[in-house]
Amino acid sequence: MKKTALLTVAALSLVVSAGTALAAGKSGEALFKEKCAGCHPNGGNVMNPKLTLRGMRNGRIIIDKIRKGGGGMPSFDRKAISDADAKAIAAYIVKTFKK
Repeated sequence: MKKTALLTVAALSLVVSAGTALAAGKSGEALFKEKCAGCHPNGGNVMNPKLTLRGMRNGRIIIDKIRKGGGGMPSFDRKAISDADAKAIAAYIVKTFKK
């Protein structure tokens, strides 16, 4: 499967699952596993193994990346991932992938 097709499929699956996660009030860990782990298993990066989530310390930068995408990552608007969920995901990343 081509890289762009893979990204499109991943983005669509995340958008479809967004409504379910929002309604359930899930934790940052649960949201990460549902929305991010497909491309970032264990804090890694399946598209570019050199660009992992390890060592990310600024939640605002993570939220910015969620919103704007780039470097192979699609962008996710507030309908796909709410502000509260984006903050929960960012906090989970900062806490979990310190090193």
